[in-house]
Amino acid sequence: MDRDPNPTWMRWSEIPSVVFYRPYLKRSLATAATVGTILFVINQLDLVLLGRADWRVWLKGLVTYCVPFCVTNWGILMASKRGATLERRTAAPRGAG
Repeated sequence: MDRDPNPTWMRWSEIPSVVFYRPYLKRSLATAATVGTILFVINQLDLVLLGRADWRVWLKGLVTYCVPFCVTNWGILMASKRGATLERRTAAPRGAG
């Protein structure tokens, strides 16, 4: 049986190897750029175009890009976790058999 080449994790110390795995990182950054830009346009662009963007607007803009990056990584981490959680999902229901 071939081993899945994608990294998985069980301990907190293994999370960086999953998050910084190049294909996952590229996907997370692309999602953050796309979704973050859409959200920035919806929420902040009017203030920027009117010249009323202060440091708070730019800080909110930065956070706007961080949120989809974090959400994408959360999904990747939940899908790549191994161990007891995965075993529970694949185990036969109680009373079966």
